[in-house]
Amino acid sequence: MMHMTFYWSKKVTLLIDSWKTDSWVSYALTLLACFLVSAFYQYLENRRIRLKAISFETPSTTPQIQIPLLQPKLHGDKAKLGVKFAGAVLFAVNSAIGYLLMLAVMSFNGGVFVVIVVGLAIGYFFFRNEGEGPSLVVDSSCACS
Repeated sequence: MMHMTFYWSKKVTLLIDSWKTDSWVSYALTLLACFLVSAFYQYLENRRIRLKAISFETPSTTPQIQIPLLQPKLHGDKAKLGVKFAGAVLFAVNSAIGYLLMLAVMSFNGGVFVVIVVGLAIGYFFFRNEGEGPSLVVDSSCACS
């Protein structure tokens, strides 16, 4: 039976019928998985934002120290197309993870809900809190971003 209100129990079915918890150990491992996936969601969103920022950078006239692994120079249409494709793939993967997190919350288990919210907050703190200016606006189809 599917719950339609929040409940607190170690017995939960998450996403698929075969992912059922019936002991405290399996429930704790499920909560750990939810926490890690939600923090990873924020990490991937950070990577997508940085990729988007790199693709829209305009070359400046003042010489700067270039770090080749962190700030690749984009030359030509093929490089821009590659960055655009990589951004689309990151968006698709991140959207899929976001929707799976939403479906996990829709299990209405209180522990799953709390762990996912805490994982998103911790992931935001470590991965997305740095260097975001007020002028940076990123489109996202997921409500949990």
